[in-house]
Parts: sequence; C-alpha cells; structure tokens
Amino acid sequence: MAGNRVTGQEGRRLVSTAIRQALSAGDLAPGQRLVEQELSETLNATRNCVREALQDLAAEGLVELVPRRGARVRVISVEEAIQITECRAALEALCARRAAEHAAAEQLESLRDLGTRMREAVAQGDLNAYSALNGQLHNWIAEMSGQKVAAGLLDRLKGQMVRYQFRLALRPGRPFKSLPQHLALIEAIVAGDAAASEAAARAHLDSVINELRATPSMSEPSAVSVRVS
Repeated sequence: MAGNRVTGQEGRRLVSTAIRQALSAGDLAPGQRLVEQELSETLNATRNCVREALQDLAAEGLVELVPRRGARVRVISVEEAIQITECRAALEALCARRAAEHAAAEQLESLRDLGTRMREAVAQGDLNAYSALNGQLHNWIAEMSGQKVAAGLLDRLKGQMVRYQFRLALRPGRPFKSLPQHLALIEAIVAGDAAASEAAARAHLDSVINELRATPSMSEPSAVSVRVS
C-alpha cells in the first residue's frame, strides 16, 4: 500500500543507498533507466523520496536527469574515467602514506588478512571474490589513514567509476597484474614505509589508467528498467 511506504529523509536515504549498492554490485549499467514508479514499488518508498534521492545522486555525478525522459545511470567516457583515476591516484597516495604513518597494530593485521584472502581468490580463479576484496582493500586503507576529507572525496570519485572498476577487475588476466601491486602496497604500509606506500599506490593507479587507455569507447546502451533489491 502506498500509504505504508517509507517517507521523508529515511525514504530518501533508503533509495540512495539501494541505488549505490546496485551500482557497486554491477547490477546497473551506464545509461540504464531509473524509473520512479518501479523504484517506489520495489523499495517501498514514496515517489517523492525517489525523486529527491535521484536529485541527490545527480548532484554526485552518479545519475543523469534527462528532460522529459526521466533519470538514468550517467554514462562516462573513457577519457573522463582516466581523469577521475588521476584524481584518485593523488588521494589514494596520500591515504597510503598516512596509513603507513598512523595505522594501529590491529588495523595492520586486518590489512595482512585482506592480502592473504586476495592471494587465495586469485589462486582459485574466483574473480568475483577478488573484485570485492579489491574494493575492501582500497576502502580500508582510506579508513586507516584517518584522512576523512580524502576518504570522502574518494567515495564520490569511486562511485562515478564503479562500472569501469567492475569491468576492469573481471577482465581476463587483470588480477595477475594487479595482485602484485596490491601486495606491494600492503607490504609497504605494514612496514611503516610512508614513501614506499605512496609510490605503490601511485604505481597501482597508473596501471589502472593504462588499462583504461586500452578500453574501447563505450557506445550508449539501450535504456532498460532498473533492478534493485
């Protein structure tokens, strides 16, 4: 029943979170339509909450509001993806340096564990698990750094890049290139070597940029309805 749907700020946050999670999971493609009525019914939120959430996501660069056509997942070009990654490289290098300088012992232990799990995922050919652990690693380093401004900016940048990240992480052969880079980054942070940590982070993001440069320009897909859970 429409009268029982979530309203206000709670509904707005519910819709925003659901769409972000769908993007992170790769359930939404660039250009995919976000239909207000479907989102309202699926997420049990009012259409006004859906509309406000889509406006919030548009302000963050995740959604595009098209006059007379509604909302869709924003399409970004390969060149824009490269520019976003260049910004990420500067911020992630800062976070890596700060993590090496300030991380607590228990945080470093969790970092080591992530490295072990990433190594096992690649050895087992479990690319989906490796992709998920990849995201966890970058998020954990940002949290370890204590650099909240940089972490917030990275969240927004990575949100815009999620489709490209998802595709690159699952590209054949990519984990065998990125795993040694991730392990080198972990080793430098655990050793408390700030300069090496910063260099390792930049080297990894430079590799991502090179991979993006080899990505063909993406044509806009046909619009289809949203799927969120």
